[in-house]
Amino acid sequence: MSNSHADQAPGQQKSTSIVVNGREREFIGHKITYEEVVGLAFLGEGTGGDTLVYTVAYAKLHGNDGTLVAGQDVTVHEGMVFNVSKTNRS
Repeated sequence: MSNSHADQAPGQQKSTSIVVNGREREFIGHKITYEEVVGLAFLGEGTGGDTLVYTVAYAKLHGNDGTLVAGQDVTVHEGMVFNVSKTNRS
């Protein structure tokens, strides 16, 4: 049995304050993807096509630090910190 309205459930559209590359951002949703974090880190900039790769590291206030790669997501927590850096693909 599938719930097609799961994204409209209470708490799914809650605004959460996160920090991306030292800047406070508001994010709406329960999980944030690698691509969304990169987009928040480099607002208005292109993705660099196939020549750039992004390294995404995150830290939660109570541990469980980690990294994200393309296609992954992580549950968002208030005050979560993301650091995104550009790396040339070699």
